[in-house]
Amino acid sequence: MAAVLVTGASSGIGGATAEALAYRGWEVYAGTRSTAPDGTTPIELDVTQDVSHLKALDLHALVNNAGIAVVGPLEYLPLEELRRQLEVNTIGQLAVIQACLPALRRNRGRIVNVSSISGRVALPLFGPYAASKFAFEALSDSLRREQTEVKVSLIEPGSIATPIWERALEEADELWNAMPAEAHRRHGTLVDAVRRIARDEDKIPPEEVVEAIVHALTARRPRTRYVIGREARISATLARALPTPVFDMLIRRLLNNH
Repeated sequence: MAAVLVTGASSGIGGATAEALAYRGWEVYAGTRSTAPDGTTPIELDVTQDVSHLKALDLHALVNNAGIAVVGPLEYLPLEELRRQLEVNTIGQLAVIQACLPALRRNRGRIVNVSSISGRVALPLFGPYAASKFAFEALSDSLRREQTEVKVSLIEPGSIATPIWERALEEADELWNAMPAEAHRRHGTLVDAVRRIARDEDKIPPEEVVEAIVHALTARRPRTRYVIGREARISATLARALPTPVFDMLIRRLLNNH
């Protein structure tokens, strides 16, 4: 039986992925700080702490899904919030990979890193989150090119309909409310526009993301990147095809219309 570790498996994409893989007959280790899905083996895991206990797992696959989203104007962002963002979404992910890689290499396994379209396109206010995902994608690309025994895939969804997204918006509001009055004068209109877009845009069903993860784990030739969701595909295409000043102008127009 193939064994897989899914981080951030208490809910959302991680929980849905863990359940789907367990249903398909995988031995699933659910990395979590709280509850684990039915049919899985819970593994207490905080990616910002010591993860050396993961070395004992005989894994065939790793799904790196744990993450947080820090959102706010960079001019007023507390630097400890940026450090927290990078620690969870980038450094902690690499720590897990380092602990699991010997077993994955021995079993010629797979790594699926759950990134975001923000790993390609950095929107206003999403600088901290995008920075962590840009860096995570760079680590993934380097890892894929440094060795041949373990296949590495990236999942790049747009906004997903999960409780984690709602918590991210709540935390963003708390951070924004704690910023000084000058920040609100300078960036209040922008924050309102981004908040309306974030709350109103169509969210991707979690099943679409899970389907891509399963494909990356099981396909004979998995893709290196899976862009998921109509808005994500449009953003990736425009960012690649348009001159940067033109793409910047499109983003400003989108925000001004909201």
